[in-house]
Amino acid sequence: MSQLKRLENLLSNGKITRREFISRATALGLTAAVAPAFLGKRAQAATPKMGGRFRLGVQGGNTADNGDPATFTNTFMQVYNYATRNNLVEVDHTMSPVPELAESWESTPDAAKWVFKLRKGVEFHNGKTMDANDVLWSIQRHRTEDSKSAAKALLKSIDEIKAEDKYTVAFTLKSGSADFPFLMSDYHLTICPADTTDFMKNVGTGAYKQVSFEPGVRTFAKKNPNYFKTDRGHFDELEMIHLPDANTRTTALQTGQVDAINRCEKKTFQFIEKAPALQAIITNGMKHYTFAMLCDKAPFTDNNVRMAMKYAIDREEIIKQVMRGYAVPGNDHPISPVNRYYNKNLPQRTYDPDKAKFYLKKSGLSQRDFDLSVSDEGFPGAVDAGAVYKENAKKAGIDINLVREAADGYWNDVWMKKPWCAVYWGGRPTEDWMFTTTYASGAPWNDTHWKNGHFDELLVKARAELDSDKRRAMYYEMQQIVRDDGGVIVLAFVQDLQAATKKIRYGKLAANWELDGWKCCERWWFA
Repeated sequence: MSQLKRLENLLSNGKITRREFISRATALGLTAAVAPAFLGKRAQAATPKMGGRFRLGVQGGNTADNGDPATFTNTFMQVYNYATRNNLVEVDHTMSPVPELAESWESTPDAAKWVFKLRKGVEFHNGKTMDANDVLWSIQRHRTEDSKSAAKALLKSIDEIKAEDKYTVAFTLKSGSADFPFLMSDYHLTICPADTTDFMKNVGTGAYKQVSFEPGVRTFAKKNPNYFKTDRGHFDELEMIHLPDANTRTTALQTGQVDAINRCEKKTFQFIEKAPALQAIITNGMKHYTFAMLCDKAPFTDNNVRMAMKYAIDREEIIKQVMRGYAVPGNDHPISPVNRYYNKNLPQRTYDPDKAKFYLKKSGLSQRDFDLSVSDEGFPGAVDAGAVYKENAKKAGIDINLVREAADGYWNDVWMKKPWCAVYWGGRPTEDWMFTTTYASGAPWNDTHWKNGHFDELLVKARAELDSDKRRAMYYEMQQIVRDDGGVIVLAFVQDLQAATKKIRYGKLAANWELDGWKCCERWWFA
């Protein structure tokens, strides 16, 4: 009997819960083969219904939000970005790149030049017709010398961008990139009208046109009657409300103040699963929770200290106590089990206080107390996870001082500024994208300030390598380098826990980001 069949029998006979079934299937890498009935998702209506106001309660807003996609770091703006704007390319539920503002693309045999044909007749909310000039401007602004966009590192591989005609854009790369179309789906690279100066208006080509925008509080938008996707944008109106507290979001859903929420509290998710008027929405993707150490700040400049911290954490206990089993252990690198080149041969790092003591002694460091900045804004449950970690580390003679940070301003004031802090990452569809964004030397979002010359060399080589076996070998090695030398503790790969009233309908869910790849506003509808 197969492992999957055995799990299905246990679930059918009531010997394990659905939550345990999903957790075990995920750990075994079997979720892709699981029948929808076993995942507990209701069959959705095939024909979407038009109309209604969709009210979405979302975590992750900030009073400093300004509407500029180059600056987005939080879920609220990332979801709103996809409600009001579009990319050249989007990622679908199969984790494949599909045309969006581009209608097609092709490359030279060496993947060093990519030509995108744009859709004709697409209008921005201000009435301007989108053309190649808008695309050039929207991409080039991330590449300027003074750009602080997180997409800047992704675009370093580009040598030249030019418009071949009004509806054709060509990208010439410094070397081949087999995954280049994926990069054009990055949420920073949504297309804006050329020469935009007031990003607070959130003008784009998306399914919804902004009516009002209160940063960190609320947005309100109405259906774009000229939206180029005739099968998307089903709601008449969209209202997004910033609800930073998980319990507040749940209460708002239960009392009918909102129609859907993200990042449900794991401790109480079982009650949502049982509520007759609500539906639990679970997706398995690449999201992971980390504790990031700045490798250019003492004491984390010493890899022995970093290794001590990696062995001083009991991931299994945190997953059980804090995440309630809705996760699988991380292995101190960012490539998830659902990624194409995931290194399944790397031994799983486990809790070992004796090894933690060994590495700390090897460092010669007399210090035994370390500040860890935590907030549930960093990731849901980060404060509780830090508390469990603190107790784990005591057995290694390490004293972790938990510094409770404010939610508002966390991504501006704590992340990449404090020496050690809690972070969540949505993951990326390709290994190159994930590594380039966060682990390449000098990348704007390299949140450990880690540098490794050999890793950087492999990153460039793997990007241009068209032989799948050779690429796999390089990505396997890169995962091991990050695991054994990097400044990141990858605690777990977690399931996205979302919920909605039962009047919400949707199709096959994308898992590249939460809330249906952040596309719930244009993809979902009312029953």
